[in-house]
Amino acid sequence: MLISLALMMLVGFGLSGIFKLLNLPGLIGMILAGILLGPYALDLISPSLLSITVELRQIALIVILLRAGLSLDLKDLAKVGRPAFLMSFLPALFEIGAIVLIAPYLLNISILDAAILGSVLAAVSPAVVVPRMLHLMEHSYGHKNKIPQLIMAGASLDDIFVIILFTSFITLRQGQSVDLSILSSLPISILTGIGLGFALGYSIVIIFKRIHMRDTVKVLLLLSMSFLLLGLEKDINLFIPYSALLSVMSLGISILRFYPVLAHRITSKFSKIWVGAEVFLFILVGAVVDLSSLQSYAWVIILVLFIGLIIRFIGVQVSLFKSKLTLNERLFTGIAYIPKATVQAAIGSIPLSLGLSSGNIILSAAVLAILITAPLGAIGIDRFASRLLSKSS
Repeated sequence: MLISLALMMLVGFGLSGIFKLLNLPGLIGMILAGILLGPYALDLISPSLLSITVELRQIALIVILLRAGLSLDLKDLAKVGRPAFLMSFLPALFEIGAIVLIAPYLLNISILDAAILGSVLAAVSPAVVVPRMLHLMEHSYGHKNKIPQLIMAGASLDDIFVIILFTSFITLRQGQSVDLSILSSLPISILTGIGLGFALGYSIVIIFKRIHMRDTVKVLLLLSMSFLLLGLEKDINLFIPYSALLSVMSLGISILRFYPVLAHRITSKFSKIWVGAEVFLFILVGAVVDLSSLQSYAWVIILVLFIGLIIRFIGVQVSLFKSKLTLNERLFTGIAYIPKATVQAAIGSIPLSLGLSSGNIILSAAVLAILITAPLGAIGIDRFASRLLSKSS
C-alpha cells in the first residue's frame, strides 16, 4: 500500500502541476493519473486501498463542505435572498428532468436509472467553484450584488439537494419499487440537518472560547465531529429523516456566525487539508474507469451531458428572474454553474459498486462530466469574471 500511496501522490501531483501550467484545473491530471495507475491500465494501486474508496470519498466531501460552510456568511445570504434559495435546487431539477426525458431513449436505460444518472450529473463542483468565488471575493468582483456569495451558497446547497435525491433514487432502485413518497422526507432531513449542525456548532464555539487549545487541535476536533455526524446518519435515520452532509456544512456556517475570528483562521488549514484530500478523491475515481467500455457510448453520453448543461443554464436564468442582477451577472452565474467534479467523483461509482446494470454507464458519464465540464467551467469563470462582473474599489 505504501508504494501505491507514493505513486498516487507523485504521479497525481505531477500531472496536476502540468495541467495547471496549461491553465487547466489540476484535478483533470489527477483523474488521468488514476486511470493510468488503476487496474484497467498499469494496475499499480493496491486492492486494499481501492477497497476503502468509499470512506476516502466521504472524508474529501467533509473537508470541502466544512471549508464552504466556514466561508458562507449568513448576512450575505440574507442579502441575496430569493435567488440563492432558487439556485440551490431549481437548476439541478431542470437538468435532472431533461436527463430523465432523453437518457432512456439515447442510452437504453430505465427511467429510474436515468434519474440516478441525472442526480449524479446535476451537482455543481465545490472543488472548482468555491476557491474561485473566494478569489473573486478577495478582489471585490461582483461585490455589489454579492455574486460570489450567491454562487457559492447556491452551489453548496445544490450539492446537498442532489446528494439527497441520489440517495433516494438509489434506495428506490434497490427496493425495485418506485414509491415517491420517500421524497416527502426531504424537507424534514434538511431541517434536522441544519438544526443539528447549528446546535453542535454553537456548542463547540462555547467550548473553544472557554478552553484554550491550538487551532490544529480545533480543526481535528471539527473533522472528528463531522465524521461522527456522517457515521451516525443511518442510525439517526431510523428515527427521523436526517442529512449528515447538510449538518457538516451548517456546522461550519455556525462557527463563522458565532466565532468569525476562529473561522477565518482555520479556513486556511482546511484549504491545506483539501490539497491532500483531493488527490485521493480524484485519483481513486480515475482508477475505477474502464476505458474499453467507455468507448462504445462516449459520444452519446457527451450529447446527454451537453443537453443537460443547456437546460441547467436555462434553470439558472429562471432562478434569477426579476432579481437585481444585471444581464452580465446572470450570464456569469450561468457559466459558474457549469463545472462538475467533486460530487461526481464521490458518488459516480456507487451505482456500479451496488451492481446496478447501468452502473458502468453512470460511472463513465460522471468521469466524462468531470473531464469536460471542470476545465470548461474553470476557464469560463477565470476568463469572464473580469469582463462580466464589476469590481468595487
